Amino acid sequence: MTGGSEMARTVAPKKRSAWTKVAFGDCVRLCTERSSDPEADGFERYIGLEHLDPGELRVRRWGDLANGVTFTNVFRPGQVLFGKRRAYQRKVAVADFSGVCSGDIYVLEPKGDALLPDLLPFICQTDAFFEHAVGTSAGSLSPRTNWESLASFEFALPPIAEQRRLVGGLTASQKAVAALAHLRDQVSTLRLAAIHHFESQVHAGSDLRGLVTELESGSSPPSTGEEAGAHELGVLKVSAVGDWEFVAHEAKAVAPGDYDESVEVHGGDLLIARANADPDSVGRSCLVDSVRSGLMLSDKTWRAHLSDAAQEVPYGILAWTKCKAFRTHVRNQLNGTDAKNISKQRFLAGPAPLIDSAFKDFDAQIRRYCAAARMTADRLADAQRCYQLVLERAIAQ
Repeated sequence: MTGGSEMARTVAPKKRSAWTKVAFGDCVRLCTERSSDPEADGFERYIGLEHLDPGELRVRRWGDLANGVTFTNVFRPGQVLFGKRRAYQRKVAVADFSGVCSGDIYVLEPKGDALLPDLLPFICQTDAFFEHAVGTSAGSLSPRTNWESLASFEFALPPIAEQRRLVGGLTASQKAVAALAHLRDQVSTLRLAAIHHFESQVHAGSDLRGLVTELESGSSPPSTGEEAGAHELGVLKVSAVGDWEFVAHEAKAVAPGDYDESVEVHGGDLLIARANADPDSVGRSCLVDSVRSGLMLSDKTWRAHLSDAAQEVPYGILAWTKCKAFRTHVRNQLNGTDAKNISKQRFLAGPAPLIDSAFKDFDAQIRRYCAAARMTADRLADAQRCYQLVLERAIAQ
């Protein structure tokens, strides 16, 4: 964090006396260009909220208009895309191409010449801006902020020369974050390629019952739904079972009398999600690296008890549950209408390889990739914290 503090001092403004207090709407306009027939108008891509990654200013994902979409809001290169629905997700990005986007995304650009276009996305990433957007959102299940409320947000606007200096420092910090995010994605790609390669070289010799002796499930005790604090007892949400990684903060607070110690989560546990609104997330799995005490399994999460031989290759087991053959089996065995789920028997009937020398080598390879993924994720988190420190010091409210 020392490096982040030094950069923050470098980027932080030396003088604020020449800065002018303005409302967001004084120097930013909401773009309302529409296209009734995007394909006929020459557009090829669309962006929904699902394509915007929290904290990531660059648009890395999009949809193909040829697949069919009803969006009509047009965006152009350099304009800022801000997710007005569930603003707490902190979705702000700048596209380098034209397209159409969801009605839950505001398209913004500077109004007049008082604000540099390159500074606008950074203003939209500040804590104060998001707090204002969240605080002015209406709706319970899917809160949205409106343009009139966003336009009233006030901040201090520096002179153009100072804006250029700030943009230079903030861009450098953002590039460091983007480089680590790219490295994280590359590690994930290589890990997935290793799984596909191994799957192509082996044949399932049995089913998962030869590797997993039991799937232990928890329960769902009464809860207010509030997130469990660091020292509170909690029951896991299904979202606690991340893809590869355990997400410890995804737990709901429960009273001591409702907590079940017999299904407490421990380091080394292989967890599986048995139900999810998203069919592709049923059967999602992760290994618990380390975990605090006081968190229990829910009725939508399983702990896999591995056979003696399988206990030596937990990363190989974890990776196998993500291979194409096993995922196809899971998708073919789903039950439910709104939320999909799978039974223990059907999950355990999925194909599995024999534990031989090749599988042990596979386990070792996946261990290395997972270690690299954790290291990269930690460095990315540090870079993001440094970037946010720089950002908050640079942009005056």
